[in-house]
Amino acid sequence: MDRDYYQAIREMERNGLDEEYLQGWVCGYLGNPAREEQRVTERYEAGYADGQQGRTAAS
Repeated sequence: MDRDYYQAIREMERNGLDEEYLQGWVCGYLGNPAREEQRVTERYEAGYADGQQGRTAAS
């Protein structure tokens, strides 16, 4: 893992970011498949999209 990944996670946790967003961001950043459709939320999808694009600041 790269340093940016760990720094981004620490910052998001420190800021109390929504857990669903954080889980989505991790999966998107790491290139993992998205959750199955019935478990996806709007916050998860937003995090997943940001993670895929490598954004480290929540939108």
